[in-house]
Amino acid sequence: MNLLTRLLRPANVAAAHCDGPCGVYDPAAARIAAEAVLSMEKKIAALGDAQDLATINTRTRFIAIKEQQAEVVKKELDILWHDYFKPEHLEKYPNLHDVFWKAAKLASKNKTEQDPANGEALMGAIEEVHKIFWATKNREVAFYRANP
Repeated sequence: MNLLTRLLRPANVAAAHCDGPCGVYDPAAARIAAEAVLSMEKKIAALGDAQDLATINTRTRFIAIKEQQAEVVKKELDILWHDYFKPEHLEKYPNLHDVFWKAAKLASKNKTEQDPANGEALMGAIEEVHKIFWATKNREVAFYRANP
């Protein structure tokens, strides 16, 4: 790399959902990640307490996936909360902050605990976000689960 290239190259590279802003928002990404969390919660519970090496390895993989997907949920919620929702939405939905706060807390709870009920609660919170989001666009979009 020559001196000019090194001098002109940015020292830090920023990453963002969109630099536009693009205006393309949808809670579906949070729903898909939350479904993965719930799926892993169920799979971990189904493994039981077996301590053989294969089960321990499988449990470890399921936990890693669950935690990664819970982080995706939090990221996608953060994008909606900070980039999409505006003050006028908060006026119409005064519980909006609480809805997002609880959903993010449930994503964290799924990272630190192992209980399929937490995954179900997370899905319920994401459904609430979904309903409010689409209501702000005056559209009726059914909430569904890819893996009921």
